[in-house]
Amino acid sequence: MRVDLNCDMGESFGRYTLGDDASMLEVVTSANVACGLHAGDPAVIRRTVDLAVAHRVGVGAHPGYPDLQGFGRRAMALAPDELEASIIYQLGALAGFTAVSGVDLLHVKPHGALYNIAARDDVTAMAVARAVAAFNPALIVVTLPGSVLATAATSLGLYVAHEGFADRAYQDNGALVPRGRPGAIIDDPEVAAARAVRMVTEGLVTTITGKVIPRRIDTLCVHGDTPHAPQIARDLRRALESAGVELQGLRR
Repeated sequence: MRVDLNCDMGESFGRYTLGDDASMLEVVTSANVACGLHAGDPAVIRRTVDLAVAHRVGVGAHPGYPDLQGFGRRAMALAPDELEASIIYQLGALAGFTAVSGVDLLHVKPHGALYNIAARDDVTAMAVARAVAAFNPALIVVTLPGSVLATAATSLGLYVAHEGFADRAYQDNGALVPRGRPGAIIDDPEVAAARAVRMVTEGLVTTITGKVIPRRIDTLCVHGDTPHAPQIARDLRRALESAGVELQGLRR
């Protein structure tokens, strides 16, 4: 049994530091690197890619809405062609740094509001999928199991990796609990590790209401800005390996 362990990173900007990317890269197998519009800047992107390469961690793009002040967690009413162009722009920015570092860009995981809206909205999902297909149809699209984005990506012949979250609570419909609600963030390393093991080995997760729902996943996320993120990631990896799970980066 295998699973990828990913983390959103490269989200610092100028003198503003967010997350402990260096520590996370010692644990995870995939890095979702911010592309400069919701977070990150050229120096941060380059440094993050170089660190990922040094740790032999797969590099993927983490494009979001162009919303630095809101950290990409606010919905934006972009026209489909405008959104598509914005994502291509972000993929191109990151791909420049992966080319310089001599590694391939492997996957695309939308960020924040874009991730959540693309999971349920046909127009947004198709704009994201079209951007990825136009840029490089060999890229893997990372999204929630059963999401509208998964359907859109598959319809264009793209690879899809279904994602689970160890540090986020789920609603009964399989969507994530919005961050502003109580209990949305799971920052207890022991609880997060137990949820991760169950999701990977049994394909099940307990929702915020106590309901057990199926979640078959290919990749598991620990957010770099979650409190105690490095400890959560280390405990989670140990728990998975103890359960006989092999940690392996995404493959097409």
